[in-house]
Amino acid sequence: MRALLSKAVGQPEDLVLEEVPDLTPGPGEIVLDVKAAAVNFPDALMIQDMYQFKPPRPFAPGGEVAGVVRSVGDGVTAVKPGDRVLASTGSGGFAEQAKVPAAGRVYKIPDKMPFDEAASLLMTYGTSHYALKDRAHIQPGESLLVLGAAGGVGLAAVELGKAMGAKVVAAASSQAKVDFAKAAGADVGLVYPQTLDKDAQKKLADDIKELGGGGVDVVYDGVGGDYAEPAIRALNWEGRFLVIGFPAGIPRVPLNLALLKSCQIVGVFWGAFVARNPKANADNIADLFRLYDAGKIKPRVSKRFPLERGGEAIRELMDRKAQGKIVVVME
Repeated sequence: MRALLSKAVGQPEDLVLEEVPDLTPGPGEIVLDVKAAAVNFPDALMIQDMYQFKPPRPFAPGGEVAGVVRSVGDGVTAVKPGDRVLASTGSGGFAEQAKVPAAGRVYKIPDKMPFDEAASLLMTYGTSHYALKDRAHIQPGESLLVLGAAGGVGLAAVELGKAMGAKVVAAASSQAKVDFAKAAGADVGLVYPQTLDKDAQKKLADDIKELGGGGVDVVYDGVGGDYAEPAIRALNWEGRFLVIGFPAGIPRVPLNLALLKSCQIVGVFWGAFVARNPKANADNIADLFRLYDAGKIKPRVSKRFPLERGGEAIRELMDRKAQGKIVVVME
C-alpha cells in the first residue's frame, strides 16, 4: 500500500510518498481501506513535533478517516469486513490502509453519508459538540461568537450552535469567509483585521458587543493570538470563553477581565475527553449522527487532494486558506 510519511521533523513539503507493507490487525483492532482522510490542524503540528502526541517516525499524518473495513482482529464484534465506517486514528490516515483499535474509535456510518463527509465529521464536530454542550453548557436563546468561523471546527460550531438554539455571530478574516459561515447558518457576521493593535482590539470588542446585542454569552475561540482579549472583553456577565486552538499564537490574557465579568475561561481538550470518558463521547457521536440525519449539520468539504498531494492539503490549512474541510482522497 501507499502511505505519505513524515520521516523527519519538517514541513508539509517534506512528506514522502512510499510503498509500505499491508497492515494486519491485532486483537481488538481493525484494518480499513481508507477512502478519505480529513486534514486538521494537529496534522500540521504533529509533523513539526509541536503537538501533544508525538508518534514514532516514520508515520503518516491524518487523525480521522472513513472507509471500508478490510479485516478485523480477535475479539472484534461491533464491525465486520465490508462495513462502511469512520475512525479516529490519531495518525496514520494519509495512507491506503489504516489500523485502529475498534473500541471507542470506530463508528458505522449511515449508508447515505459520503466518505469525504464522514471523514470530516469526527474531530471538528466532536470537538465543537463537546465544547458547546459539555464545557459551555450553552442554552437556547444565548449568543455565541465563533472566531475563525469558516474553518473546520469553526463551521461545525456555527452549525451546532444554531442546532442548540443560540444566536450565532460568525467572525473571520475576510468577507468571503464570513459569507461562507452565514450560508452555514450564522445569524450575523463580522470581518476582523489580519493584525490588531490596541485601537483595533477595542474596535473589535465594540463590534462584537454590537452584533451580540450588548455582548455575547459564549466565545468559541479557534484562533487565539490578539483576538482572545477583545473577545473576552465582549463577554456578558458570567459568560464562557472556550479555548479551542491557537493558529494565531497563544494569547496572553489579563485575568482581571475574568474577575470583572465573573466569566469562565474554559479549556477544551476533546482528545483527552474521548480517552477519559468514552461512554459520554459515544453518546455525543450518536447525537451527531442524529443531527446529520435530520439535516441540521453537514460537513462542508471545500477541497479534495489525492494522496500524493497530501502535503499541499496540509499547507492550505496552515496558510489559513481553508473554508470548511479539506480532505485527502484515495483514488
